[in-house]
Amino acid sequence: MKTAIILGATGLTGGMLLNRLLKDDSYSVIKLFSRSTTGSSDPKIEEHLIDLFELEKYEEQFTGDEVFCCIGTTKAKTPDEKTYHKIDYGIPVTAARLAKRNGIEKFLVISALGADANSSIFYNRTKGEMERDVLKENIPETYIFEPSLIAGERKEKRFFEALAKHLMKIGNYLLVGSLKKYRSIHPDTIARAMQIVAAEGYKNCKIESDEIKAIANHDRN
Repeated sequence: MKTAIILGATGLTGGMLLNRLLKDDSYSVIKLFSRSTTGSSDPKIEEHLIDLFELEKYEEQFTGDEVFCCIGTTKAKTPDEKTYHKIDYGIPVTAARLAKRNGIEKFLVISALGADANSSIFYNRTKGEMERDVLKENIPETYIFEPSLIAGERKEKRFFEALAKHLMKIGNYLLVGSLKKYRSIHPDTIARAMQIVAAEGYKNCKIESDEIKAIANHDRN
């Protein structure tokens, strides 16, 4: 029986991953590190309500078999670039360092398609820097998930978000061949792929959006 750590369980993808792991008999304990509670009373859950910017202070509690890092924000939620960088870069990299120190041999993290440490685009550069520095920790099994635009029902309902969803559905039909990986992806597809890779491993360290979908559908072509 395994102990999993989830960072970002109150988010869209992290919440779906949590639901999957709670139903998975491979896990006896699921440690959650977050600012707010999930509200779940499941006996598997061990909740640590903390300031994630101070994650390093909780090294003693940060123990287990696998780390699932589902942390991420958006420009709309976090317009300040310094804070954005602390979330999307700082928290995953700190988590990887703690995992390495505590002998955790499996680290799964959500990044983004187009991540590039040398990009002139701040978002892509931040994700690329995160990937680079997570890999520097040399955790034996590190898997970086690079989804395209994540489509899903969020708590906040906004007109432009709803419009964007409809445009994405149209755009998905136009993205064919080598462009298929840019189609939007459902958060539960990412969650299922993470669950499968944690159990079975994968041939590549970096897993792009179309591969994520293939894994979730048990298609390993």
